[in-house]
Amino acid sequence: MEEKVQTKHPERGKRGLRICKEKYDLIRSSIIECLKNKDLSYSDLSKCVGEVLKGRFKGSIEWYVEVLKLDLEARKIMERTNTKPQLYRLIEK
Repeated sequence: MEEKVQTKHPERGKRGLRICKEKYDLIRSSIIECLKNKDLSYSDLSKCVGEVLKGRFKGSIEWYVEVLKLDLEARKIMERTNTKPQLYRLIEK
């Protein structure tokens, strides 16, 4: 039986999704790797994750990036900037 992870959602009252832990870990580590040295727009983040996972991921990378982006925001690991265009960055700890 496949292990699942319950994701979180940053908006109050909204629930995250249950997804495969293996895919969760792959996308999560790829997002963090992509944001380590620079802030990225959503489309650049999705592109970067796609390049990192090229040939190693089955499924819609864009869909998983969206789910994990929300999860990482809810967990206070990354945040959106108030710039135009909106960018995403890791939260310094």
